[in-house]
Amino acid sequence: MKSTVQNDRKSETGDGKASRTATVVRATKETQISIRVDLDNPGEVSIKTSLPFLSHMLEAFAVHGRFSLVVDATGDIEVDPHHLIEDTGIVLGETIFKALGGFKGIERAGSFTYPMDGSLVLVAIDICGRRNLTWKLQFGNFTVGNIDPNLFREFYKGFVDGLRATLHVKMLESDNDHHVVEASFKALARAVRQATTPLPGNEYLSTKGVLDDN
Repeated sequence: MKSTVQNDRKSETGDGKASRTATVVRATKETQISIRVDLDNPGEVSIKTSLPFLSHMLEAFAVHGRFSLVVDATGDIEVDPHHLIEDTGIVLGETIFKALGGFKGIERAGSFTYPMDGSLVLVAIDICGRRNLTWKLQFGNFTVGNIDPNLFREFYKGFVDGLRATLHVKMLESDNDHHVVEASFKALARAVRQATTPLPGNEYLSTKGVLDDN
């Protein structure tokens, strides 16, 4: 499987601060994905995927995270949505990682519990270089937006791998599967916003004085 990665992260903005923008392109026999993110300038949100419900979730992520996000993602959904959902998670995580330019000078950790009607989902993230996903969402035996909702675990696992992060996703209450999935994306957005908030200086927020951001 062949994939290519491009990064357009600029070194500085007009005020001398590093510009936290990046584009990553991944092309394989199964999926073709391009994602561009700007962590600090909300407003531009353009989401185009072969799965309308996935597009809706990514739009929710951008809006609630206050990120500019441009996604163009297609794949072999006639085989199974699995490939596109997983690879989109990988590329989104990789794009945010590239935009950060490393783990120095950020809050590093964030968490948010998002209520959506009768559903409540907790998401906690540590952008620390250690890839780990703890997933505690449960779904019924039916699809949401023509997608098996269990496939979103693969999105989150891909996201963790691309971002080099530890992530916990836990369902506290559920009234229906649509609300649970959507609450998870909105909680993820808010947690990532917290974790990527810049700090004064440019040090690793770690007692070790370093994090593995290679």
